[in-house]
Amino acid sequence: MAATKLPTLGDWLNWAVRQYTRHKLALGQVATSAHDEALYLLLHTLHLPLDSKPAVLRHKLTEEETTRVTEIFRRRIKEHVPAAYLTHEAFLGELRFFVDERVIIPRSYFLELLPEQIPHWLPANKPVKRVVDICTGSGCLAVLLAHQFPEAKVDAIELSPEALTVAKFNIAEHGLLKRIKLHRSDVFDVVPRVKYDVILSNPPYVPTRELRGLPAEFKNEPLMALDGGSDGLDIIRKILRQSRDRLQPHGIVVLEVGGLRAAMDQAFPELDLHWLHTEDGEDCVCLISAARLVKWPG
Repeated sequence: MAATKLPTLGDWLNWAVRQYTRHKLALGQVATSAHDEALYLLLHTLHLPLDSKPAVLRHKLTEEETTRVTEIFRRRIKEHVPAAYLTHEAFLGELRFFVDERVIIPRSYFLELLPEQIPHWLPANKPVKRVVDICTGSGCLAVLLAHQFPEAKVDAIELSPEALTVAKFNIAEHGLLKRIKLHRSDVFDVVPRVKYDVILSNPPYVPTRELRGLPAEFKNEPLMALDGGSDGLDIIRKILRQSRDRLQPHGIVVLEVGGLRAAMDQAFPELDLHWLHTEDGEDCVCLISAARLVKWPG
């Protein structure tokens, strides 16, 4: 790569941003701009603080550092390997998680919605005692739930044994093994029957026919974590059906469903889905109360 002659971190950053555009690299798994993702890769690879001051751009690379940076960007640019799989880490807010090709890369609107909007739908005079994250993947949302509801027991459900291994590692890293219980199950199939205050999930929701059109970076993620069946609703239907007798009377189901808002409204009109507002206007997280779900004929 001609970039090996670049002397400073700033030179590498400018070069990388141009390459992101030239090679049409997909963003959104780690950062939404080429500048931010390339800078993150540089700082991580050079073992520099992620909150480094702008003066870090004057850092002159040693020969060994140049070799490492060259290899990282070769894999990112030529092989379209997602940045998080190169660094083996991803963040939700300030929370860091280990990730690799066994799990989908954490990214979720629940980071924005859990602290304020979702608790408003729960009774103020009732402590949240049981919550569950379905399709937990890396375990990141189960960890978010544990932080949001510090007195609650948390269940985390995942079908993939490979993903469960990653989730267990992350839960241990966050010191939550005593509060979060992992279950290998297809939704609630083999999970003991308890009543939850909150059932939460960011399930697979990409319609099968759309998978082949995904950018290469997203195709590197586990198919099981993406494929939602012919219309994207297979797992969602199962979650809704099985949640009916798993909720406290005041309980809620909250689902993040990507671009399926119109399909959800059409498929489940009786549920009168409530769509939570997000800062970017995507509004792709819906909330269903137990009262509506138990009357649902589906």
